[in-house]
Amino acid sequence: MILFGASGHSKSVIDIAESIGERITRIYDDNPKVEAVCHIPVQKFLAEPINANEAWIVSIGNNRNRKKIVEKLTQHFGLLVHRTASVSSWSSLEEGTVIMAKVVINANTAIGKHCIINSGAVVEHDCMLGDFVHVSPNASLAGGVIVGEGTHIGIGACVLPEIKIGKWATIGAGAVIIRDVEDGAVVVGNPGRVIG
Repeated sequence: MILFGASGHSKSVIDIAESIGERITRIYDDNPKVEAVCHIPVQKFLAEPINANEAWIVSIGNNRNRKKIVEKLTQHFGLLVHRTASVSSWSSLEEGTVIMAKVVINANTAIGKHCIINSGAVVEHDCMLGDFVHVSPNASLAGGVIVGEGTHIGIGACVLPEIKIGKWATIGAGAVIIRDVEDGAVVVGNPGRVIG
């Protein structure tokens, strides 16, 4: 497997791969600031690689930047699920997504492409997450929550059942979301209030 992105997030992705015995062969970056991450060489990305058989993961934490890179690449994307994660067999995970340690994803949940479900997060039954969503550590989505493309759910945030969160919204750390959130909104606090 190949990673694109040599930031701190790539270290977490490498940990997921190692937990399931998946070997990361190399890491590419547009502007590498290090020579290696976890002893894996980092190379400047100059052109399309020849080997099209290896799966790729874009290991960039920023949702917008991750989308920009994905749109440039034509490679086959993989999927990584940490060995300690609990993912219902009745749920679906799309390509490019990474599921970190101690995550719980319950029945009939659909996770889109190139999402990050971070350490200890809970995504309950019947949730639908769009592409490029990031659910931060220890955040919890109750049953039937819908999250639009590119939205970031902050550390420890709680989203009540059946809430709809729009595209490219930001939910602050520890926020408690009790009503629907519009596209692009920034919501913080308990109860959540729009500040931008």
